[in-house]
Order: sequence, then C-alpha cells, then structure tokens
Amino acid sequence: MEKQEQVNESASLVIAGKLKDYMMLIKFTLSFTVVFSCVVCYLLAPGISFNFISVLLLFVGGMLITGSANAINQITERDTDAMMKRTAKRPVASGRMSVSEASTFAAVAAILGIWLIGYWFNWTAALTGAFSLFLYGFIYTPLKKVNSVAVLVGAVPGALPCLIGWVAGTDSFSLGGWALFAIQFLWQFPHFWAIAWVAHNDYSRAGFKLMPSEKGPTKYSAIQAVIYSLLMVPVGVIPYLIHLSGMISLVIVLIANLFMVFQSVRLYREMEVKAARRVMFSSYIYLPVVLLSLLADKVPV
Repeated sequence: MEKQEQVNESASLVIAGKLKDYMMLIKFTLSFTVVFSCVVCYLLAPGISFNFISVLLLFVGGMLITGSANAINQITERDTDAMMKRTAKRPVASGRMSVSEASTFAAVAAILGIWLIGYWFNWTAALTGAFSLFLYGFIYTPLKKVNSVAVLVGAVPGALPCLIGWVAGTDSFSLGGWALFAIQFLWQFPHFWAIAWVAHNDYSRAGFKLMPSEKGPTKYSAIQAVIYSLLMVPVGVIPYLIHLSGMISLVIVLIANLFMVFQSVRLYREMEVKAARRVMFSSYIYLPVVLLSLLADKVPV
C-alpha cells in the first residue's frame, strides 16, 4: 500500500513537472497577454457582443497559435537561451524536453489553432494568425542575431493579434482593426527596449542585437523610446475619431499615453536600469488599461 502511494506520488510529480515545462514552452504569461488583446479587439468589433463559447474558442485558438510560435522560438534559440540566466531553465534549453517533442507540439498546436479559428470564425482571421506565427517564428527569431531591425519586424506579429481579433469579428481588414493594430504596434517599442535595457548584459552575451544603438543603452536608445511614446499619443485618439469608442476612454487613453511619455523621458534623463524598469512596468499596465477602457466605452452600432 505504501509503495503504491509512493508510485502515485512520483507519477503526480512527473505530470506536474511536465505541465510546468509546457507552460514555460508556450511562455504562458506572454501568450495570455497576446491572446487577451486578441479577444478584446474581437469584442470591440461592430455588432459583436460577449458570447462565452466564441470568446473561449478564440482564446484557445489564439493560445495554440501563440504557444506554437513561442515553442518555435525556444527550439531555434535553445543554445543562446542556455547562455542567459533568465532563460537557462527553459525546457528545451535545459535539456528537459527534446527538440523533437517541442517540434511535434509546435506543429500540432499550430494546425489545431489555425483550424479552430478558421472553422469557428473565418479563414481570413485564421490565415492572418498563420502569417503572424510564420513571421515571429521564422523571420523575427533568427533576425535577432543579425540586426536591431528585428525589433521592428517583431512588432508586426506582436500587434497582429489585435487585427486577428477584429477580423475574427468582421471578416474584414477595416479601419478599426488597423487603429487597434497601430496602438499595440507602437506600444511595443518602449516596452521592448526597456526590457532589452534591463537585460542588456544577458542579451549581449547571447549575441542578440536588440537596442537601437549598437553601443547598447545610450541616449540615442532612450530618445527612441521617447519618440515612439510620443507617437502613441495621436494614434490613441483614432478610436475616438472613427467612433469606435467614446470620450471617457479617450481621456483614459491620453492619460495612459502621456504617462508612458513621462516614464520614457525619465529614462532619457536618468539613463539608469531603474528608470528602464519603470518604463517596462508602466508598459505592462498600459495595455490592459487602454484596451479595457476602449471596450468599456465602445460605441454601440
């Protein structure tokens, strides 16, 4: 009896460990954030109201596609991940998961996710999701070691979830979807450069070229964060101008954008890792505040 309990306990630990590895493989927190923006933008589409089944299926499909892209990223970067403290414990990099197992998961997840969105919503959204996966996994990921233009390229699949959600609801690439895409596209630059600033030593050790300046965290890099934060201000007005959302959300979005500008300016003035962390954490707060305020203040059709 005691031996059976030990076997059951051991099996439970193995299952828990494997589940944890898969959560790391898909970068669950990052994937959740990405899919969150997709779902909110779907709900922002004209004529779309909350339906639990549709939201659940979009979430699952989005998680499968995003998880597949992140798995491809970890397969490709397994050697460099092993060199960095923040990524060395990832399952493929550490050797806990084989490349073949991760590759099988990535392929199955991609096929299921694309099929699910295409079948339940429309194939325009599904193919946009497939394009986003390809761009992230096979263009952006290897480009990170070549040139800092990778950040610009990576910002496209990073913002496409907004467009995917909108297209899932409208089956069209109409103006509202592009406005939401633009907000998330510009947001990524101060967000990602702040992360790259904080993790600069790790990234440099692995050979990644992710800062705007080849010299790393410089005044030039900081002013780029300021410029893109400033660009977010007029873009944040577009949902109001096209009657996607109302005045209350306009005020909230403007305040959030000005706060990002303020934090980016502080980074330029202080040039410290602490200031970069403030930009990073401010950007984490920014996106849910902006998207949820737009949704709460959605103009009914």
